[in-house]
Amino acid sequence: MKINSVEYVKSAHIVEDYPYNELPEIAFAGKSNVGKSSMINKVLNRKKLARVSSKPGHTKSINFYNVDNKFFLVDLPGYGFAKVSNEEKEKWSLLINDYLHYRENLKGLIMIIDSRHKPSKKDKVMLNWIREVGIYKIIAATKADKLSNNQKAKQKKVILKTLNLREDEQFCFFSAKTGKGKKSIFSFINQILS
Repeated sequence: MKINSVEYVKSAHIVEDYPYNELPEIAFAGKSNVGKSSMINKVLNRKKLARVSSKPGHTKSINFYNVDNKFFLVDLPGYGFAKVSNEEKEKWSLLINDYLHYRENLKGLIMIIDSRHKPSKKDKVMLNWIREVGIYKIIAATKADKLSNNQKAKQKKVILKTLNLREDEQFCFFSAKTGKGKKSIFSFINQILS
């Protein structure tokens, strides 16, 4: 998959802010600080499209990017341990819930977890949410360059067991540093677009 142009379209803080378009949307979801922005930048071959921050909870809105006028890549706010008020977390939760349940353009979701850790309760809740809605998905375990091949094999078992992944649910390791897993993500996107 070759990407020629990527255009930031808008950020939505409320449902009414969603852009009106007919194109399919592929969303990226993950816990705060899991490497979502780095992954988006790597997948789209851009250095600073999605802002990378060491501070959790940086993405506070749903961000829409038009990719080659073929699809929209959608960056959802991170869930989990962001140091924001409960009121703010509730707002994000409602926004994400509404997007996942009612956005007709949403055709696929890339759920991002940290390959170095056992998936959290919040990861399991998120995956169950995605399953409930019936969205086509892939689980991508980021920061894979920080693991040896032995560690990867062990972690894969832990991840598959903890998330109770079924055979029809796709999984890949991903590294924003080396690009490992990029082909799997492109293959997932191509499956949706075709």
